[in-house]
Amino acid sequence: MHARRAAKVDVNQPELVKQIREFGWTVQHLHTIGKGCPDIMVGAKGTNYLFEIKNPEYDGELTADEQDWHNDWRGQVAIAETIEDILEVVK
Repeated sequence: MHARRAAKVDVNQPELVKQIREFGWTVQHLHTIGKGCPDIMVGAKGTNYLFEIKNPEYDGELTADEQDWHNDWRGQVAIAETIEDILEVVK
């Protein structure tokens, strides 16, 4: 049996979560699921939104697992680096 390594959290994720909650929206962390699952689910305005958080200081490329997950998912999912990215999706 292989040990699972700890899920990596992008450095901007805690601040984004804080900002999202300041709007009165809810956040469920999903990054621990692994296998390419997005980092967070946001509940806003009666709808759930999935976001893959990427650090704007890096290239923002999806990992192979993330790309596979995004390709296979038949619902909403978005990549976000900033609160503006999230607001654009939630509108």
